[in-house]
Amino acid sequence: MLDANGVSKTPTVPVSRVDLAVVGDLVPTGARVLDVGCGDGTLLEWLEATKGVDGRGIEISQAGVNAGVARGLSVIQGNADTDLKTFPDGGFDVVILSQTLQATNRPRKVLEDMLRIGRRAIVSIPNFGHWRIRGQFMVWGRMPVTEDLPYSWYDTPNIHFCTIRDFVELAKEVDAEIVEAFALDARGRKLSFKAPWWFWNLFGEQGVFVLEKRRRG
Repeated sequence: MLDANGVSKTPTVPVSRVDLAVVGDLVPTGARVLDVGCGDGTLLEWLEATKGVDGRGIEISQAGVNAGVARGLSVIQGNADTDLKTFPDGGFDVVILSQTLQATNRPRKVLEDMLRIGRRAIVSIPNFGHWRIRGQFMVWGRMPVTEDLPYSWYDTPNIHFCTIRDFVELAKEVDAEIVEAFALDARGRKLSFKAPWWFWNLFGEQGVFVLEKRRRG
């Protein structure tokens, strides 16, 4: 995409969110996409510009909705906990939830709705089982503050912390199949795919998962 001067206007995924580049690469070209908790629309804008997706966003903050609309995106204000039920079954090819699951009141219900709405769900989470977080607990005896979890305990929007292993168990409980999964280090580099879950849980700063509803028969 070029402006009037021939300079590329293709939006870039911010370096501060290393998971977004991984999530974006997992979305097929031309897919119907719903980005839940889309924030200011950065990922959705990038997907429309580079993958030609038919994108929609839902965001709880008015500021985020305003920013998304200003980018020319189709974004509505809504709450993932209560408003996903309004979307029809199978309405999207991909439903994305990036770094938001831990801020929902009912993570299991949100994940179930995502798998009902979309053929695939892509979820990224901060990993509360990372060795650095464990070390802060052990050494200081206080709620950890890290680059991925930058809030103090009293002002955090995150209310349901989980680890990579916790999420794997949740996927089983909602009868979802993990089609692809990655653990990322602080620079967004993928850890070895062949590493066992305990290794990812200890050394992965974030987890990215592609899920499908398990088919019976």
